[in-house]
Amino acid sequence: QVRLVESGGGLVQAGGSLRLSCLASGRTFSGYAMGWFRQAPGKEREFVAAISRGGGRTVFADSVKGRFSISRDNAKNTVYLQMNSLKAEDTAVYYCAADDLTSTLQAGRSDYWGQGTQVTVSL
Repeated sequence: QVRLVESGGGLVQAGGSLRLSCLASGRTFSGYAMGWFRQAPGKEREFVAAISRGGGRTVFADSVKGRFSISRDNAKNTVYLQMNSLKAEDTAVYYCAADDLTSTLQAGRSDYWGQGTQVTVSL
């Protein structure tokens, strides 16, 4: 069992930056691929970014490429999502996810999810 707790959301102006954190507890953190999803009001949850267990491979949605980065600190059981050049369309609840496989995680079929953190980008 893995428990995921996100933090770092908030209100930011367009063009600004935020860094989300996701702290994991439970089973060995380094054994999981980690990722971020988001869900805007009235829309389905969508994939944002993922990182492999060792951190050597990252994947991003086209909508955030070049603006967002994902990293992990296995010693701190934490995965980060650095969001730069934020746009109004980035407004959503952001969820952290964990899975044994990056492919399963990216498909949104993770067994473990956090409770979400709200990100609001104002014009």
